[in-house]
Amino acid sequence: MNEKDSILNGKTALGIELGSTRIKGVLIDLSGKVLAVGIYDWENSFINNIWTYSVEEIHAGVRGCYHSLYEEVEKKYGIKLQKIGSIGVSAMMHGYMALDKDGNQIAPFQTWRNTNTQEAADELTELFKFNIPLRWSVAHLYQRILDQEEHVKRLAYVSTLSAYIHWKLTGEKVIGVGDAAGMFPIDSDTCDYDEKMVQKFDDMTAKYGYDWKLRDIFPKVLVAGEAAGVLTKEGAGFLDETGNLEAGIPMCPPEGDAGTGMTATNSVAPRTGNVSAGTSTFAMIVLEKQLSKVYREIDMVTTPSGFPCAMSHAINGTSDLNVWVGLFGEFAKLMGYSVDMGELYSKLYTNSLEGDADCGGLLAYGYYSGENITMINEGRLAFLRTPESRFNLANFMKAHLYTSLGAVKMGLDILMEDEKVKVERIMGHGGFFKTKGVGQRYLAAAVGAPVTVMDTASEGGAWGIALLAAYLIDKKEGEKLEDYLENRIFGELAGETIAPCEEDKKGFDIFMERYKAGLAIEKKAIEVMKW
Repeated sequence: MNEKDSILNGKTALGIELGSTRIKGVLIDLSGKVLAVGIYDWENSFINNIWTYSVEEIHAGVRGCYHSLYEEVEKKYGIKLQKIGSIGVSAMMHGYMALDKDGNQIAPFQTWRNTNTQEAADELTELFKFNIPLRWSVAHLYQRILDQEEHVKRLAYVSTLSAYIHWKLTGEKVIGVGDAAGMFPIDSDTCDYDEKMVQKFDDMTAKYGYDWKLRDIFPKVLVAGEAAGVLTKEGAGFLDETGNLEAGIPMCPPEGDAGTGMTATNSVAPRTGNVSAGTSTFAMIVLEKQLSKVYREIDMVTTPSGFPCAMSHAINGTSDLNVWVGLFGEFAKLMGYSVDMGELYSKLYTNSLEGDADCGGLLAYGYYSGENITMINEGRLAFLRTPESRFNLANFMKAHLYTSLGAVKMGLDILMEDEKVKVERIMGHGGFFKTKGVGQRYLAAAVGAPVTVMDTASEGGAWGIALLAAYLIDKKEGEKLEDYLENRIFGELAGETIAPCEEDKKGFDIFMERYKAGLAIEKKAIEVMKW
């Protein structure tokens, strides 16, 4: 069956992922081949000290992404998109979407970027004897309780962004276990919220007199391959304003970007890992057993199938790097040159390879917001050097690329050195790896292990959720997700592996010594930079 016939006959799967700066839709055939892509660019806002997107922006973004995909299909194949085999929605994990019984938003949406939950996260970590990061949904919920916000008593549904969109499309209040693991601790034996911790939370909050308990307002947890509802007539109209999209399409459990990243890199089995590097940077290592103790630097989450997974999640990734590249683009235009931004990124990234292994004594922090791993509670952006530093373009870019991995490396060091976690392969994906051989080389230096980037890496999490949607309708009886990916999707795909070079590794270690020492400067900057 050719590509056009696959689309006409609905032998396809659609994945839509709401990232921090881009909403991306990927339509694939059931072999995983990309047929069409839709893009909608957006950006979060910082309003009243909260990182957020308005509900109007969310709705417009999802529709805009689908419309872009629809136009791509029509332009490329000469047909209107009507039939789709299955659909999946994913989004940035964590955060807080609060709705009342009528489905109205009753509090500003708080993204993963918000760190205004320190008191709640600390109390819950002590209560559960389980690390509750600042960005987790339960931390946001409990902070709203502690702050006595009026809306809490009217809560009927608390969800992540992916579960919210899934509800809009299907009417079902469900969530994939990987995304649920960023809301509340998961028991991997039951693939559900940890019941003992649920009871502890309900007992602790009973004194406030709310007429709900945690399970009343949190979405039901599902694992990969389970039916999660179908696209309703209203959902089809919401997604496709042309009115051509047929209702009744099966939908897979909504997932977070960590789970889709694991899927897109075939890193869902124990002893596999991946690093997603973009606006935020996170490393996922699938474990054979639970960690020996609680680490505030490490999230304990799961794969889309429910395997326990250790996550080193840096809130700040390449956002500041992107701003600097944009500045260089402005300069080029000022000089009268027409600049292709993709080419500019490629040239600047590649040129960084000419820099010193330790970045020549340059140091940068792209902290747009607080950083959980380094215990920094607010964002301050900094570029630092001494008079003796070797200040040139290559070292400047290398320092910003290195620092995008800085915080996440601190978490990985805990796993590799303290917990002796075994990893057989690490996969890289995200915008950080678009320029061949650059980000991959730096990650290999950071982790001290070979790093593989697949040819499909640039499709990212949207491709990953499309694969989860395909798995829903095309899996064989008893076929596990890890077997489906290994044998039926990734078997024929090409990739490139780069091993760490000793000079790079030593240079990155020196950079990290300076990175850790310089955190004192970040803390002081928070004190004095109040403008």
